[in-house]
Amino acid sequence: MSIDFTPDPALYPFQSRWFDSSRGRMHYIDEGDGPPILLCHGNPTWSFLYRNIVIALRDRFRCIAPDYLGFGLSDRPAGFGYKVDEHAQVVGEFVDHLTRREGLDGFVTMGQDWGGPISMAVAVERADRVRGVVLGNTWFWPADEFTTRMFSRVMSSPPLQYAILHHNFFVERLIPAGTQHRPTDAVMQHYRAVQPSADARRGVAEMPKQILAAGPLLARLAREVPARLGAKPALFVWGMKDFAFRPGPTLPRMRAAFPDHVVVELPNAKHFIQEDAPEQIAMAIIERFG
Repeated sequence: MSIDFTPDPALYPFQSRWFDSSRGRMHYIDEGDGPPILLCHGNPTWSFLYRNIVIALRDRFRCIAPDYLGFGLSDRPAGFGYKVDEHAQVVGEFVDHLTRREGLDGFVTMGQDWGGPISMAVAVERADRVRGVVLGNTWFWPADEFTTRMFSRVMSSPPLQYAILHHNFFVERLIPAGTQHRPTDAVMQHYRAVQPSADARRGVAEMPKQILAAGPLLARLAREVPARLGAKPALFVWGMKDFAFRPGPTLPRMRAAFPDHVVVELPNAKHFIQEDAPEQIAMAIIERFG
């Protein structure tokens, strides 16, 4: 199925572009000139999450932000499982397509939430093309914290799966809970409108299951990220009030994986750092990679 929604150009002043992957039609934006940066979103968001960062960076960077299949304006293809390794495969195809078409060497990756494992899965396979890594409020190893494992089990249970599919629980409850100030009605509408039905939300519903189900992929990333990407310059932009990826347990593992790192703490930001602190994030990217 395709999504019938036109974003407000006042909020999302970008040209929509499309990539026909082997699994379905993917929506993306490609804005600005300069060194390329690939911006990978998490759950239940889409490229709209990065809008203010793209506006701040596009004078200096080429900002490429895809919507995974099942998210944003991308298709919801029949037969697609919405598993993390499938998303990584499709985003990898997309990166290879852009590389063949116009060259995408020396790109920076940015990932938050599930964008961390997805961007890292893409990057470890193309390490020779990766210039640097930006990670914020994310992870790339098997879930070993009790609260994270419980979150996956609870959100995978029949009552919560029903709430996600039929009441848009992730958008209606977790986006407001994961932001410092509740987003405006217009912003919330851009998250609601791309998840209009239970059928459209299958990708959102699968992601919390993947915290545990994607264990083999995450175990591979725990080994391969330090081995293949650990020498790259890294930037960690961290929402210090996040309930999901608390800095205490998470940042030391990030630092250990990437010795050449800079940490920028976002003292008031919660989980959705792109909503809470876009200007600070953009400035940190310019200082590190501009």
